[in-house]
Amino acid sequence: MIQAVLILIKPDGLKKSLTGNILSRLAETKLEIVAAKMVRVSEALAKEHYRHLKDKPFFGELIDYLLGKLHNRKKVMALVYWGEEAIKKCRDLAGATNPEEAEATSIRGSYGRITTSGLYENVIHVSSDINDAEREIKLWFNPEEIIVELYPAKEIIAKEVKKQIWA
Repeated sequence: MIQAVLILIKPDGLKKSLTGNILSRLAETKLEIVAAKMVRVSEALAKEHYRHLKDKPFFGELIDYLLGKLHNRKKVMALVYWGEEAIKKCRDLAGATNPEEAEATSIRGSYGRITTSGLYENVIHVSSDINDAEREIKLWFNPEEIIVELYPAKEIIAKEVKKQIWA
């Protein structure tokens, strides 16, 4: 089944200059990158991304992690990979969420760690299933930023939209 999956290279992955290593590993999947960008993560975006964990005691630290507060890297690299069994291929390559349980050859097994407070610094996020992938992709990307038509979209005429443009 052709699928799309959201990949985030988290602030610790960027701080450790692992972007090239991670992208090289993801290339093993033979999937196509259909969207990519650097994102300065807002608190609202981080909270919406991890909304399913809002009742967990580590939620605040997780939000700070994605915001880059723990690594002084206030950005993530967001990508959409697309192709046959994209979610399974990328999740297998990423490894278990807990870096200590991840295969040593996986991305998280190779580059992740657990902090003394117990937070998983696992350098990469991969959508867990097709429903999460759609929710997350729509959260991180606008339709025009993706080079294939993943989900139904419509054109609107927006009036009085505040937008930053080049001077």
